[in-house]
Amino acid sequence: MISTLVLGVTLHVTCGGLGVAELSLNGVWALRNSNGSLSLSAGVPGCVHTGLQLHGVIEDPYYRFNDLAYRWISLDNWTYTVSFPFKRAVLVFEGVDTVSTISLNGVIIGKTDNMFRRYDFEVAGLLKDVNILEVWLMSAVTYASEKRQAHTAYSVPPECPPVVQKGECHINFIRKAQCSFSWDWGPSFPTLGIWKDVRLESFDTLRLLSFVPSPKYDTVLSGWTVEVELFFDVAVASKGIVLLSVPQLQSAAKFQLSLMPGQSNASFVLHISQNVTVDLWWPFGHGQQPLIKLLIDISIEGGETFHIAFRTVELVQEPILESPGRSFYFRINGQPIFLKGSNWIPAHAFQDQVTADRLTQLLVSAQMAHMNVLRVWGGGIYEQDLFYSLCDQLGIMVWQDFMFACALYPIEQDFIQSVREEVTQQVRRLKSHPSVVIWSGNNENEAAIADNWFSIPHEQRQHYVNDYVHLYVENIRQIVQQEDSTRPFLVSSPTNAVESEKEGWVAHNPYDPHYGDVHFYSYVTDCWDWRKFPRTRFASEYGFQSWPSFSTLRKVTVPADWDFGSNFSSHRQHHNLGNIQMLLQALLHYILPNNTDPVQRYRDNIYITQVMQAQCVKTQTEFYRRSRSDIVEGKGHTMGALYWQLNDIWQAPSWSSIEFGGKWKMLHYWAVRFFSPLITVGVEDNGDFLLYAVSDLNVDCILKATVRACVCLPTQYFFTPQCSLESDWTKVKGGGVTQMFQCPVSKLLTDCRKCTRHTCVVIFDVSGQGDVVRSPTNYLFLSSPQDAEGLQKPKITEAGARFKVNLRCSSPALFVWLDVEDIPGVFDDNGFLMMSESYTVFFTAWRVTTLKEVVDKLHITSLRDIY
Repeated sequence: MISTLVLGVTLHVTCGGLGVAELSLNGVWALRNSNGSLSLSAGVPGCVHTGLQLHGVIEDPYYRFNDLAYRWISLDNWTYTVSFPFKRAVLVFEGVDTVSTISLNGVIIGKTDNMFRRYDFEVAGLLKDVNILEVWLMSAVTYASEKRQAHTAYSVPPECPPVVQKGECHINFIRKAQCSFSWDWGPSFPTLGIWKDVRLESFDTLRLLSFVPSPKYDTVLSGWTVEVELFFDVAVASKGIVLLSVPQLQSAAKFQLSLMPGQSNASFVLHISQNVTVDLWWPFGHGQQPLIKLLIDISIEGGETFHIAFRTVELVQEPILESPGRSFYFRINGQPIFLKGSNWIPAHAFQDQVTADRLTQLLVSAQMAHMNVLRVWGGGIYEQDLFYSLCDQLGIMVWQDFMFACALYPIEQDFIQSVREEVTQQVRRLKSHPSVVIWSGNNENEAAIADNWFSIPHEQRQHYVNDYVHLYVENIRQIVQQEDSTRPFLVSSPTNAVESEKEGWVAHNPYDPHYGDVHFYSYVTDCWDWRKFPRTRFASEYGFQSWPSFSTLRKVTVPADWDFGSNFSSHRQHHNLGNIQMLLQALLHYILPNNTDPVQRYRDNIYITQVMQAQCVKTQTEFYRRSRSDIVEGKGHTMGALYWQLNDIWQAPSWSSIEFGGKWKMLHYWAVRFFSPLITVGVEDNGDFLLYAVSDLNVDCILKATVRACVCLPTQYFFTPQCSLESDWTKVKGGGVTQMFQCPVSKLLTDCRKCTRHTCVVIFDVSGQGDVVRSPTNYLFLSSPQDAEGLQKPKITEAGARFKVNLRCSSPALFVWLDVEDIPGVFDDNGFLMMSESYTVFFTAWRVTTLKEVVDKLHITSLRDIY
């Protein structure tokens, strides 16, 4: 490698395979706005906002109301310029955000209009000893508006986002992250920049554009194969040899290669020896994730190494006994898998700020909560390569949307052609990852037409249905099925899947629980009432909002903002009536904070929103997991629960379980429990207390349920179980739901003589002999905590060495919450019911810290402390 500094940019020249020399143009470029009033240096990859912030032209864009104050940045046009030496042939932009005109030495070499595409430009005849490369970026807001104005034949809604989102209009007319124009959980930052790598590639004969290995199971031969697709840019007709080998599996083969000038590709199939055992890749919680080296050696010159994994994936949609409709579940390596996880949004509005550490922390946090799947949502971006590689390693499956969300889209030929190239590139880039288990064409666009979100007159509806089918079925689906036969494709989410196809791809009711997947939100009904939730085949979106912690908000606020009635609180809430909905939902079961100190009341309100969110999502998730084996009135066999959403894009109220910056909300701590491989779920139904064991274990277990039922709340009975009941030893089927215990609530209270609905909480778990297998302890309130009689302020104190926190309390405490402000890290338990006099938790810091810092910043809150 040669490293040379030229005019402020560090150039890295590498000699790649097949005689290709690569010159990286990443580094420092010159940046200026349209009238030249701002001229500065900026990093590539990067964007204008981060460049301006680095030079102190703007403050933190996330601070207070800066998303509005810095709107001028996105309304201006910007130019990136760099000089470089050497003569090269092809200029490669991995990602330009978004609309640009690119010139080299004063000659326009091409334009871009799609954030999600790679662009290659032939430049051999334009190169000099020293070259000037310029990228002129047009305001995405202006471009989208102009495209909308030029589209005069008919409207393509929505025109603009809801006013509460404070966003920009016509995002559906530009191939750019849809949430960058605002969303109900995110700011409007329509970025401009060169957001991925830039390089020059020179070659005399050919260059390898990409190589795509795809392990497949051959049912006829009862063995594994690895298909390898090679894509070339060929200058001169060439012949050679391709050697494919998987040394670990004692498999190798040699193939002849013959290429003609132009864009060319070749496909080869390596048969894996049947004399060796192939270790399969499994989702987390169901087995290991072996990644095996595949060697690709092309005799013309050079070679590549790639990691592959062997697994099969099927989306099973078949008739169900005693139920109309069809099943909807995933079978991995022939085994039905209940998908447990969440939905992923972009980790930052400015992608150059998304570090490897940030991605790793978020994905490891997901795995720590026993998640085996994340849905990469269609209003964001196709994530960077590291994201998918980490998911491969962690056993986290990926439900991959294409980047279309909550809108209708134009179908002009240039738009369609750009989308076709986008889809082709992304499928080829991602299909080798075993973690990717399904493609989905869009987010909620079938539902948008079916439910007429945009008030389209009935007589015009078919026109939009035709556009929908043209984009997602005749183009995207056709490309995906051509490029990838190893995993399923859905046209939309939610969808009735095969039933939607029968109805012309837009079902009358895409939320029909008898088919496909469902998105369900209800903020006005009581989230404690599990009967209100749809007994769906697969729940791919559901959730409730909460506010992030005070320490997270403090970084972007001033004391005047620390009130739920402040301008800031209103500004950051992008979901209509969201702040009111949170408190009204909390008011159904809790006493709202009433501290006379306004700052403490603000912190307490944050706490109660997190308690409410955690309890609501817990109740809903447990209902879906419990419905795995049920068919009730033709509904059930639920095989997936993906709550909305895992992560945040900035410091604001949202549905996330992890705050911006990586801090876990109470919900995420609870997810560790309700997504555990073995859980107990207790419900009250028709006057009976019912207890279920839900198992995702791969084996059957003989278990016993223990109801240490009813810990009393009045002072004289603190910490004394009033009764302890046990079930018979029962076989709990792996991958199934088993009822373990049933008792009338009235009898339960009678047996626990000092208990009433308002003084006791039922706690329970299941365990095997010798405690080899045990579920997390769970609980059921027989009345709302706001009606609890005798609940005392528990006076919780802490003492301990290093990061071991020993807690002692004077009375039972509900939803005990430990907070160490801005020290990044995670407790091994949090948000718990403390039903014993002492309890120990451990804190693992994610940076160097001291015992004194942890102790000084530790805050302990329980439900009774806030009123």
